[in-house]
Amino acid sequence: MSTLDQYDATASPEVPERFPNPGLEQHKPRLTDVDPRANKRAERIVVLLFLVSVLASVAALVAYFLIPLDGTLFNLRLSTAVLGAGLGLGMLGIGMAAIHWAKALMNDTVRVELRHAQRLDDEGRRVAAQMMVDGVNDSGIARRPVLKGALAGAAALAPLPILVPLVGNLGDDWNVSKFRHTIWGDTPEGTFGSLPDGSVGRRLARDPEDTPIKASDVTIGSVFHVIPHGLTEEEHYYEEKAKAVVLLVRLDPRDLKESPEKADWSYDGIVAYSKICTHVGCPVALYEQQTHHLLCPCHQSTFDIGDEAKVVFGPAKRPLPQLPITVDTEGYLVARSDFREPIGPSFWERLK
Repeated sequence: MSTLDQYDATASPEVPERFPNPGLEQHKPRLTDVDPRANKRAERIVVLLFLVSVLASVAALVAYFLIPLDGTLFNLRLSTAVLGAGLGLGMLGIGMAAIHWAKALMNDTVRVELRHAQRLDDEGRRVAAQMMVDGVNDSGIARRPVLKGALAGAAALAPLPILVPLVGNLGDDWNVSKFRHTIWGDTPEGTFGSLPDGSVGRRLARDPEDTPIKASDVTIGSVFHVIPHGLTEEEHYYEEKAKAVVLLVRLDPRDLKESPEKADWSYDGIVAYSKICTHVGCPVALYEQQTHHLLCPCHQSTFDIGDEAKVVFGPAKRPLPQLPITVDTEGYLVARSDFREPIGPSFWERLK
């Protein structure tokens, strides 16, 4: 006999088909329900939180116009930090105000609504509409003009730290063909190494130290974040670095699958690929040594470094562009040329 059978055998034969509805617990009024001064104090707190949101949004807008984006790292970071802080505090103020409003000022009586058919009859629809009106009345917004004004101001200003910079940048350079070329193809004096055939290539350097990398420094399984050696302010440092960042990995040459046209793009198992995801341009930098997979943290696009960075999972539609590399006469890794295809996400000028 099972445990359940034993339980049933000893149970009372008079088991009710339905249990009685225990009902709701008795409502306990809050301080704001019985004390007008506490109610007014809660209203002032909500208004204050909305004002915090308004001031944060205004501060972000002022910073956007006062901090010049002149290409210096300090101003760029300061502008980004102030805009982000203003936007975050603006949204946080609205959220906290809404929560405090609901918990302290709106009706907290528990209501039970029975499930009905999808379409009610006319009387049911009238009741539903009246419930919506009652909900608006319960918020007390009609009889709280200060609260209503604070809410309107906060809601109107909160999106501006996003919209104003966006609209202000509409007149910027939208020439996406610049992504067809990066600074890897340039070789200013002091940044290149000489190749045995007499040509030159720009050296690969550690990011951010800008120290050139020798092939002997790269062991199997190691990963280097790479930039073009000697990148200077004269070359629009931030814009060019953003396009030219590369991930350098060394695999066992036996683990590499290379098409004939790319057979000389690697060096003794060392391969270099753009770090810019071909989905929406996030930095791809999470390398799994055992599978040779490279993961984009934004949307989980996964690329197989051992197989020409082909997409094995996620929304990306094309492999990461590969940088052709070799070594110079001193053993330093250099780029044979620029990328042979545009880096980053697809755009309207690409055929695929």
